Amino acid sequence: MNLLESKAVLLNKDKIRSRFIYHSMKRLFDIVAATCGIVILSPLMIIIAVLIKGEDHGPIFYKQVRVGKNGKTFKMYKFRSMFVNADKMLDKLKEQNDVDGPMFKMKDDPRVTKIGHFIRKHSLDELPQFLNVLKGDMSLVGPRPPLPSEVEEYSEYDKQRLFVIPGCTGLWQATERNEVGFTEMVQLDIEYIQKANLFFDLWIIWKTVEVIIKPNSSY
Repeated sequence: MNLLESKAVLLNKDKIRSRFIYHSMKRLFDIVAATCGIVILSPLMIIIAVLIKGEDHGPIFYKQVRVGKNGKTFKMYKFRSMFVNADKMLDKLKEQNDVDGPMFKMKDDPRVTKIGHFIRKHSLDELPQFLNVLKGDMSLVGPRPPLPSEVEEYSEYDKQRLFVIPGCTGLWQATERNEVGFTEMVQLDIEYIQKANLFFDLWIIWKTVEVIIKPNSSY
């Protein structure tokens, strides 16, 4: 049965933990690739930083508490794509959520700045997450790191997403993105966790590069 057709899949946490060789190689790859990414993309990141600062003179970076592996929280870094204090407007916009379940996505979010629209569309706002990768809070590939408020609404099934280190990109981000709802996103994450290997990770990274160049439904 296709994983997207059922929520009956339960992961073996001990089996996932026992994959020492894969996790060690994945960590080494993350460190090397994130370091290379920062060096190679530093001119682009400088340009983005200048544009963000020039638009409204606010902070360049945005830090937000997210939930990682086994429920551990950490601060995730992004280029700021919204107006300052945008979080305070969230409660007023929740009724306009375009995604079902404990996750907020809004296509025409009024909180997003002009430069923010561009960097979000091309996923460039997530480049600072290379720092999270080097710190070990995130991997290049894995489930999207949720907000603590989202996790509070998780079922035991949904919490299986937290069995592994979250990623800068993943199967959901590189394929369906905003074309599917929360339930389908969880199922894609579980599919990734089941199939995870270095070749699969590389394929997802390649698909992510394609999305950056030719954006899908991201917003």
